[in-house]
Amino acid sequence: MYAIVNVGGKQVKVEQGKWFKTERMSAEVGSKVELPVALLVDDAGNVKADAASLANVKVVCEVLAHGKDDKIVVFKYKAKKNERKKQGHRQPYTKLNVVSIG
Repeated sequence: MYAIVNVGGKQVKVEQGKWFKTERMSAEVGSKVELPVALLVDDAGNVKADAASLANVKVVCEVLAHGKDDKIVVFKYKAKKNERKKQGHRQPYTKLNVVSIG
């Protein structure tokens, strides 16, 4: 069984017992977070995607950690103009473990 959840402005495929990273959330480490479900596929392969059947379905996740991703380098360059700009960025994230789907 897996589900597609809306979190951090994105949609993520989640399965029970697996972890994933998402945009930084304001929840405490060790707390539980409920995420809204956009699509649900059960073990038999039946797909539920309409709002009426997903109204009471939630994905419960536990917050494992907060952190920052690896640094990416943003380098802007214009040829023959002596324009160079180097900038770095580290995206903050929250690591979530899927406790239950349903």
